[in-house]
Amino acid sequence: MVFVLLLVVVPTGSYSWGFFGHRFINFHAVFLLPQEMIAFYKGNINYLSEHAVDADKRRYILPQEAPRHYIDLDHYIEDGQLRLPKNWNQAIEFFSEDSLQAHGIVPWWIQIMKFKLTKAFAEKDKDEILKISADIGHYIGDAHVPLHASSNHNGQLTNQLGIHGFWESRLPELFAPTQYDMLMDKASYLTDPLEFIWGRIYQSASAADSVLVIEKKLSTSMEGKNIFSYEKRNGKYERVYSTIYSTKYHQALRGMVERRMRNATFAVASFWYTAWVDAGQPNLSEFSHSK
Repeated sequence: MVFVLLLVVVPTGSYSWGFFGHRFINFHAVFLLPQEMIAFYKGNINYLSEHAVDADKRRYILPQEAPRHYIDLDHYIEDGQLRLPKNWNQAIEFFSEDSLQAHGIVPWWIQIMKFKLTKAFAEKDKDEILKISADIGHYIGDAHVPLHASSNHNGQLTNQLGIHGFWESRLPELFAPTQYDMLMDKASYLTDPLEFIWGRIYQSASAADSVLVIEKKLSTSMEGKNIFSYEKRNGKYERVYSTIYSTKYHQALRGMVERRMRNATFAVASFWYTAWVDAGQPNLSEFSHSK
């Protein structure tokens, strides 16, 4: 069951968890907020949805932006053990900051964004609250994508180029609006936000192999048939994973994409809520409800 309004507010065209996924997540996160927050956030839901993709747009103009979206967790595994401290200050004692940046900093960047959002709430800065809320939703969403926690981020190491967009863009675009159940528990206060997001990243990393292995087996079994098709988008035909192949892959994943999207949505709402509580629960009704 999904909110029918989504079809009006969030376009269902071609977006790159991808553009569609981030808008979908921020949109639904609004409805998990407590009564004291939901009026303000719902009044600005179009802004939060539309600007959920700003962080991706910045990747084309800011060189420091890209590492904020991922972490190559497998890079830090030695003898089957993860050698990466969760705390930033401890991590840079073992690895240089340049090395950490090269392999992604998403968990620490989410922590920084949480501090910024708390400050914006405390200062009752409406514009900053909305801007940072949209942005942190993007980074949290990325942390829930399995291949954002793997150095084989686009299947380049296993001859599966394109699988990144297939999993995070094509599948949600085809199945989320009509099949995903986005009704879930309300946001929770996070006593340790950094520990929480690390737990979600570990989940993403543990699912990365399944994302790759399942697609590899499926493509082999189909012997190249019906894997791709052409769809008309923006006035021209584009090569995409076919609906037939996408459906088979989606079914083989056994609800993985929906689970990760639901988890991401709950996490976004919980970070918004936690920042608001930590700022002293300012009265959001003092703001006008549209940006």
